[in-house]
Order: sequence, then C-alpha cells, then structure tokens
Amino acid sequence: MQPGDGIIDKMNEGLTSPKFVFFFVSGKSLQSNMVKLEWQNALYKATKGECKIIPVRVDGSTMPPVLLQNVYIDMFANGIEAAIVQIVNVIQGNNTFTPQHMGFSNLTYSFSGNPSVAVDIVISASHLMEPNPSFLVLIDNEEGEIKIEMNGGVPHRGGFNKGITLDNGIVVNGFAIAPLGGAITPKMPTKLKITPQQGKLVAFRGVLHQASYDEWKAIPPRN
Repeated sequence: MQPGDGIIDKMNEGLTSPKFVFFFVSGKSLQSNMVKLEWQNALYKATKGECKIIPVRVDGSTMPPVLLQNVYIDMFANGIEAAIVQIVNVIQGNNTFTPQHMGFSNLTYSFSGNPSVAVDIVISASHLMEPNPSFLVLIDNEEGEIKIEMNGGVPHRGGFNKGITLDNGIVVNGFAIAPLGGAITPKMPTKLKITPQQGKLVAFRGVLHQASYDEWKAIPPRN
C-alpha cells in the first residue's frame, strides 16, 4: 500500500481472486472486526469454490466453530518453522499433513565412516536458517578417547560432558561443540569429523541441538 490508498479498497482488491487465503487465528485477530470481515468474505468465496481458506492457529485461542471442518496449520503446537514449511507446501500443492506426534525438525544429520578410523557427521537445515548451531554429540566414549573437529578446522568452542541423562533415562556422555559465529543454511551444513584416539572405536549415539538456554532437542537422522 502507498500513502493515500484506501484500506477497504486494498482489502477488496486482495480478496477479489485469491487462490489461497491464510487466516492467522489469534486472540487479537478474532477480536478484530476488520479481520472478521476479511475471513468471513474469504469463507463465503470458499463455499463457492473460488478460493481455499487455510486457518493458521497462532496461539491457544479456540478455532471458530465454522472453521473446524477445515484442516488447519497449528503454528502454536508445532512452531513457526513447521508452519512456514506447511504454508509453502500448500501453495506449491504438496501433501503437508504430518501427524502431531511426529513433529518437525528443520535439522537432520547423516552419519558415515569407519568407527575405527574416522566418522563424518553432516548436520543440514532442510528449509530455514538455524542461527544457533550449537550441538551435543552423544557418545559412549570416555574423555580422551575421541577427537572432534568442525568443518575442517573451523574455530569452535565446547568440550566433553560426562553422565548426561536423556529423556528415556539412558545415561551417555557427550561432546558439546559450536562454531565461533555463523549459522546453518540449506546450502551450508555443519560438518563434524570424529576421530578415535588411544586405539578405541567411535561409539556414536546421536546429536542434540540447543533449542534454548536450557533445552536440547534430538536431531533425527536423515532418511
């Protein structure tokens, strides 16, 4: 919109012939009469097959009863990353339904190599940039039995952590590692090389990603 443009005119223009209308459902949007006018107009067009309305739940608000027949994107439950991916896939015509219990991870890892020689781990972002590439490599090795390098010698911080109790009660060791700056993007993965020491084998168990100050999430292996 430009200065002087009419808000109602622009709303009408935007709702004239859209293929998709994404209604972001939140406490504030449900209280807005202007938003109500927009989504009800879109719903009317949807009943005539002129567009498709896709609700996106942003917070814990209750979905309007008239929209409960629609399969909606649950940003509140699954996070903004999963919601963005689903929105893009809806526009592109891809099947985006994922059962709630399966969740979504923008990060995946691949594992290759010989545990007696060296193991390579590649952590990739599938759709979005990950601004905090801080990881915990889970191992059964003791301190000094392995050496971990990042991206061929990129400066990093971290160190050995002993006795980490996972959510399932299993206790493992871990090696925290994070680059000194940078991020992971779909075209710029993080590469780790684990080399055994003292004649031991690399006993790799998995990778966790630091999602917040005190929360670590498991990264699924790439299929």
